Amino acid sequence: MTQQVLLAGLGLKPEHYEAALACEQKGLWFEVHPENYFVMGGPRLQWLERIRAAHPVSLHGVSLSLGGSESPDRTHIKRFSELVRRIEPALVSEHLAWSRWRGQYFPDLLPFVRTSEALRRVASNIDSTQQALGRRIAIENPSHYLQLEGHEWDEIDFLDELSHRTGCGLLLDVNNVHISANNLNFNALDYIDRFPAAALMEIHVAGHTIDPALGKALLIDSHDETVSPDVWALYRRLVERTGPLPTLIERDGNLPDFQVLLAEGRIANAELLRMRSSSALRDLQAQEVAA
Repeated sequence: MTQQVLLAGLGLKPEHYEAALACEQKGLWFEVHPENYFVMGGPRLQWLERIRAAHPVSLHGVSLSLGGSESPDRTHIKRFSELVRRIEPALVSEHLAWSRWRGQYFPDLLPFVRTSEALRRVASNIDSTQQALGRRIAIENPSHYLQLEGHEWDEIDFLDELSHRTGCGLLLDVNNVHISANNLNFNALDYIDRFPAAALMEIHVAGHTIDPALGKALLIDSHDETVSPDVWALYRRLVERTGPLPTLIERDGNLPDFQVLLAEGRIANAELLRMRSSSALRDLQAQEVAA
């Protein structure tokens, strides 16, 4: 399969398999949660292989529990590695969170206190995961709903240090930044401007909802609405600094028609193509000056 430039991608749901397979939009890619494909065969894996034959695919893990107190589960890692070899994804990513304790999995991405000991532990988990997968992975910034006490590291510094220690990449979820800044009362623009661009491999944007009881004081990372204007504004600010990077439109609930998601993707594509054109022009001007 010819290497493609990754522009805007979409989270792939079974309801959209046929439409996704038929779509010929250039630069389009799809992301799935690998845990849904830890099977030896059957229709679900066949669908994914058909999609992979037509479009690049990203594997976005949700249960490696890299922030947990235990090493990643060996059986989980083995299944993940087998899927990576089978699908040959364009990107692999996971979350800065934990979801497993004493062999029990929890249906959430849970926070932890960013201590130096936690940094050592998470770095070790990332190292072993990358070695097992034979791939560099990108780590996603979390969304926050309450302020934990006892942090020794700023979140951006923590992620930056993880990247330096392990060689991992980073995934910046812009919606998570907007939600966390609102809920914890910090400046989202400062976060976007400080994020380490050199390690950034991928960007996510998504929709969110307002808590029915607390209103705008608490935003929920629901992934069941269109991307808000505030998130698009942060996204544009980010790519102005980083240049064009693969950008995913996440949608996990209240699924609209496939064409509606494609339309959201075109908003990101417009920015990515604009930045690619600006970069190409700057390169041409630099070559003319050098000549």
